[in-house]
Parts: sequence; C-alpha cells; structure tokens
Amino acid sequence: MASHFAVRASQALMQSSPKWRLAIWLLLMLSASLWTLQLWQNGARVQSDILAMLPHLQQDKLTERALNQVEATLADQVYIALVTKDETTAIAAAKLLMQKLEADLVATGKNAALTEIRSADMQLGEALGQYYFPHRFKLLTAPQAEALATKDIGNLIEAATAQLYNAFGYANSNLLAQDPLLLFPANLLALAPSSKVRASQGILLANQGDNVAAVVMAKGRESAFNPNAQLAQMTALTAALDAVKQSYPDINVLKAGALFHAIAATQTAKSEISILGLASLLGVIALVWLAFRSVMPLLLAIVTISSGLLLAVTFTLSVFGELHLLTLVFGTSLIGIAIDYSFHFYCERLSDSERSAKATVAYIFPTVTLAFITSALAYVGIGLAPFPGMQQVAIFCAAGLLGAYLTLILAYPLLAGSRLPEGSRPLAFAGTYLANLTKLSNKLTTPLGMGLFALVIVVWCLIGVSKLTVDDDIRHLQQSPASVTEPENKLRQLLSGGTDNQFLLVRAASEEALLQQLERVSPLLDAAIANQELGNYVSLSRYLPSQQRQDTAYRLQGEIYQTQLDTVLASLGLDENLKPELKAAYLAAKTEYITPAAFFTLEAGKQLAPLWLAPNEANSPVSKGALNDGGVSAEHGAEHGADQGAIVLLGGIQQIDALKARFAHDESVQLIDKVADISAVMGHYRLLTLKLLALALSIALLLFSLNFGIKKAAVVVAVPALAALLTLATLGLTGSPLSLFHALALILVFGIGIDYSLFFASAQNHGKAVMMAVFMSACSTLLAFGLLAFSQTQAIHYFGLTLSLGIGFTFLLSPLILTTTQALTNNPLLTTKKS
Repeated sequence: MASHFAVRASQALMQSSPKWRLAIWLLLMLSASLWTLQLWQNGARVQSDILAMLPHLQQDKLTERALNQVEATLADQVYIALVTKDETTAIAAAKLLMQKLEADLVATGKNAALTEIRSADMQLGEALGQYYFPHRFKLLTAPQAEALATKDIGNLIEAATAQLYNAFGYANSNLLAQDPLLLFPANLLALAPSSKVRASQGILLANQGDNVAAVVMAKGRESAFNPNAQLAQMTALTAALDAVKQSYPDINVLKAGALFHAIAATQTAKSEISILGLASLLGVIALVWLAFRSVMPLLLAIVTISSGLLLAVTFTLSVFGELHLLTLVFGTSLIGIAIDYSFHFYCERLSDSERSAKATVAYIFPTVTLAFITSALAYVGIGLAPFPGMQQVAIFCAAGLLGAYLTLILAYPLLAGSRLPEGSRPLAFAGTYLANLTKLSNKLTTPLGMGLFALVIVVWCLIGVSKLTVDDDIRHLQQSPASVTEPENKLRQLLSGGTDNQFLLVRAASEEALLQQLERVSPLLDAAIANQELGNYVSLSRYLPSQQRQDTAYRLQGEIYQTQLDTVLASLGLDENLKPELKAAYLAAKTEYITPAAFFTLEAGKQLAPLWLAPNEANSPVSKGALNDGGVSAEHGAEHGADQGAIVLLGGIQQIDALKARFAHDESVQLIDKVADISAVMGHYRLLTLKLLALALSIALLLFSLNFGIKKAAVVVAVPALAALLTLATLGLTGSPLSLFHALALILVFGIGIDYSLFFASAQNHGKAVMMAVFMSACSTLLAFGLLAFSQTQAIHYFGLTLSLGIGFTFLLSPLILTTTQALTNNPLLTTKKS
C-alpha cells in the first residue's frame, strides 16, 4: 500500500506544472533561509573544539563528575613563563605582566577576557598556619610519630634545642609557650608539595638551566574554544606581553594552555575551509564549462550547490544548535557530490537534445531517487557513530544532498529548459572510453582473462590487507603545530614534569573512609615517584588527615603532655608554670578535628575544593576556583557502590602501565585515562562500522535484486565492495594505519559507488551519457575529497585519502557493469551455448 502510494505521488509530481514546482522550491528555500537566520539570532554558533567531536563515554555518575570537575577547573587556564638570566628581571617582568592584565580586568569589568590573574600567593602559608595551629595536637610528621611511638622523646628534644640555638630557626617565645618541642613548624612545611618551583616576592619561579622563569597564570572567562573568546583573550595577552617586551626586550616568553591549541585549530580549519572549498568550487565550475560550454548549466550548478549548502546548515543548526568547524571542512566535499545530479541531467540532455527539461527529469527520476536514498543511507551510517562531530557531518551532508535533489526535481524543469550547444565532443570521448573498455571486457570474459584479472585482484588485496595496521589514538586526530607544542612542553618540564590528562579517582562510602583511603594511596604514589614512574601528584591527604590519623597523633602526643612534660620543660629551660596551660590546651583539643567542611572555607581550601566530590553535588564545597598546583594543563582524560570520592592529580607520568598495575586490584581506586578510554571506543566503533558496511552491502543486494534480479544486483553491489577492499589493500601497501575515519569514509565509498553502479545498470542505450556523467561526477568528487587528503588535521586527511582511493577504484570498476554485460551478450561461445 505504501509503495503504491509512493508511485502515485511520484507520478503526480512528474506530471505537475514546472511553474508550480519552481514555486514550491522557492518557498522551501525562502523558508530555510528565514529559519536559519532566526537560529543564528537565537544563539546558534560555530564550534571549534576538536574535543566536541569525540564520543561521550558511558561512565558512572561519580566518574562523570570527576571528569567534568577536572575539565571545568583546568581547561581554560593560561600559563605564561617569562625566561631570562636574571631573577630580579624575571620578577619585575612578571609583576608588569600581572599589572597590565589586572588593569585590563579593571577596565573591562564583567567583560574581561582573563580573570584570576596570579602567580605565587605569599599569604596562603600564613593563612594555613593560622588554621592548623589550633589543631597542632592532631598533627605529626612520620619521623615525629615514629619517635613518639618508640618513646624516643630525647631525639625530639635535641631537634627542638637545635632550633633554639639556630640563628635562622623559627623558634620564638610565643611558639615555645604553646609548642615546646616545636613540632608544628615541621608539619606546616610538610603541607607544601614537592615541586621544582619556589616563590619570591609573590612570584612563582623555576630554574631553566642557567636561566630563571617567572610564571604567571590566568583563567579565561569563557571557553578557549569559543572563537570570540579566543580573540578577546589573545588581544589582552598580546597587549600585556608587548608592554613586557618593550620594557624587557631580552625576555623569552613560553606559553601553554588550551587557548593556544584552540587558536591553531581554528586558524587551520578556517584556512582549509576557504582554500579547499574554493578550489573544489573552481574545479566544478571548470568541469561544467568544459563539458557544456554554456552559462546556464554553470549557473544552475552554483544554484544546486548553494541550495544544498543552505539546507545542510539549516538542518544541522536545527538539530545541534551549533556548527562545528570540522563539519564545514568535511562539508566542502558536499560540493563534489551535490553537483552529481546536475551532471546526470545535462549529460542526458546532450545525448537527446530534442527531449525537454521536464521529460529529462522524469526520465532520470527513478535512478536519481534510488541513488539519493542509498547515498543518504550511507550518511546515516556515519551518523550511527558516537561522535557528535561525525553525527553533524552525517546530518550536514544528507541534508545537503536533499537540497540538491529537490533542486533537480523542482527547479530544473523550468530553469534548465534552454537549448545546449553541440555536445558531440565530450559524448564522443565518453563513447571512445566505453568502446576501449568493451574491448578490454571481451578479453576479460575469456577464461584466461577472468583468471588473470581475479589473480591480480586477489594478490593485491591479500598483500595489502596483510600489511594493514590500526591506529585509534585520538591524540593523532589533531596535532597542533610545533610553535604551540614546543613552548608548552618546555613550560611543563619547568613547573612539574607536566600535568597529565590522567588522574586517580578514589572512592569510599563515607567521608572518613575516603580520607583513610587517600592516606593509603599516597605511599604508593611516593613509591611510584621513587621508581620514576611518576613526576608528582596533588592529593588532599596532605591537607586533610583522617580522624583516625588525627586520633593517633593526639594519642602519641599524650607521651609529651601527660607523661614527659616536666622532662621536656626542664630540658629546654622553659618555665614550669607553662605546664597547666599546655595540659589544658592538650585536653581541650581532644574533640576538635580538621574537617573538609572547615578547610574548604579557606582560600587555599577553595583552590583545592575541586578535588573533593561530596555525596550530594548540590551541597558540595567544590568551587570553580583554579588549582594552583604549578601544573600546566590537565585537559581531560563501573559503578563501584561508593557515593563520594576524591581526585588525585598526577604529573609527569613516565610509565602509565606500571602506575595502573599499582592500583589494578583496588576497586576503590580508579586511574581515569579519558584519552585511552576514547581511543578504545574508537577501536570498537571502527570494527562496528566495518560490520555495518557489510550489512549495508547485504541490504543493498536484497533491495536491488527486486529490481534487477539476483545476478545483476550482485554485480552492482560487487563494484563498491571490491572498491572498498582495494582501498583497504592500498592503505596497507602505503603504510596508512586504519582508523575509525577510514571506516566511516568506506561507508561513503559504498554510498557514492552504488550511485555509479546504479546508473550503469540502468543505462540501457544511453551508455555514453552515463559514462560522461559518471566521469564528471568522479572528477568533482575526487576534487573535493582529494583536497581533503591534504588537510593538516589527521581525521580529515584519513577521510579524504580513503574516499579518494575508493571513488577512484569505483570509477574504474563501475563501467565494467555495462561493458561486461555487452561483452557477455556478444560472446559467440555464450550465445551458441545459450541457443
């Protein structure tokens, strides 16, 4: 019933007036234009973040919160190192840079591009001291705890005495009256993480050989991947750095942060859109002019492409609310596909100049419709991948093809009615090519010819596929230029050996259990550092001892304040009248604890709060403050039953496998490696896409057998299948590793290749016209995708290279459907046998 209705509807459409069709087309294009304009005005935007193309990992809620927390805290950080030989100059230059950035912040207020401008905070240490001192009875370093546990109080007395007589010691009468053994200063020093950096005059400093680097940090108010935010942030940075350079011309500047990668990606994408798109468009225009020698086909070719691009943008913005720059780069290939319908129309007009435009559209309508459906389904196959960017590509290109198809059906009957100049030369060229192919087919249809042909194909495929390797690493999708990566790597090494994408997520069912778990993890990480598996780490265990650990410290200090206090005071020459006050202070501290809730109210606590994942996210003390750990950038990376967790940042990872092995059997500790996880997902979907291609070939065989019979349908499907196999073999022989983007491109090879096969299978007596149309179509597609193969972005390069090879093989193989059929029909041996 549905198929009967579709046939009746198509017949009614073909019989309708060309004027009515054009009116409908104009109404559609006007509506699309107005709707797109409305979408832009309502906040639709261009997205340039390569990470927006990546799959959304299926994670439990706590892992997802941890990933979002790390990304939100560190993604938009900007790091600037001012390197010079003189420390005084480096400090002065850093202060000038901060002064200029802060002046811009004050001048622009809420619209400031960069906020949280900072270096070293000299007041943090004092604030921490004021917070921890009332809890001094609950704090002990490992050596202090060991001395008290073994009742070796004499060692502690000797250490305190040495401080008393040290000209540079930190002992004073007030401190001695409250902490006679001077235990607290050592505990305060233990809070500072081991690092290559130091602070002077409020500036963070690091040594680079004989040079000194002063480091300034800031945070972008908006995402670094927002093109407008990029411009604003770079404008503010450039102005401030120009002022620094003017005052200190010998300063060398190192920059790091997602901002500089995003700018490089945006510039590359914009450049490629303009260059590749323009080259593809000019190539198509040249093809049309050389073939038809008329202005009207050229104008209609531009109209076809424009209408396709209009619907592509409209549908994409309607579905996603944004348009990825890489979608636009991929979309330049739409020029080479959308124009195919125009080629087929005008080639049929050339072959039968007496036929009207309306009749020509009606003649090619069934084949073009089937070709459109198969190509659109191929794009839908791409849309099944878990990549938002590739889903955009699928919607963009499928909608673009729809626009081109509707333009052919609705606008061409009236607009393309003018007579064409004599087109015998291109048709004669196509005829000669087909004649030569027929001669070749005559040779191939002999047993020896078919055997040799099959042998060459089999050997080529076996050798090539055996050499094929795979590469699913997402870091190879987009590689920033050396001008961005080299300064960043230097700055990473300066600060901390590099803060990496990976981090630990520690889980527990309660706050106390979580703190105890963090304390168990720290010695393992210290051992990893000693074994050169890791450079450094940032953990809350350094700042938030568990109640169990605090109780242990309190009990051990009872040896001082309840047993040995007389000995301590006498040994240090302190007034014995201090004894009652010290005992009273010790006893009063028994129920007072260092707690996360209290710690996160401090300025230092606010900076570290993103590492704490409370059970109720709404009540979490996590703030949006920056993690001032001296690292450079941590861009990203199963339900365990735990309802809260803590993040441990890792830096300078040297042996990721050894690090994973340390926690492999601990379900409460998870090494989050988003890069590896996404790469694994890419590998999974690469295999799934290849299986989907096999399924698509099977469905196409079943569908076409209803129209052509099983034998002819098998030949039609065999062409894109063999083209895909030859493409894989060629990739293996050239050393190009197989990735998801190769597999996605093979889906399109199938979609486009089926078009060519269908046209030849339906050619009947119009072989020259079909050959000419397929030749022009292949040239335009190769222009588009061949240019994509020169893209600096690996994902686009892989996509373009695979499509170029696939379409090239399809173009060579598809005419054999027609010529081999003719050769078999004219073969006297077969004819005799048949009779």
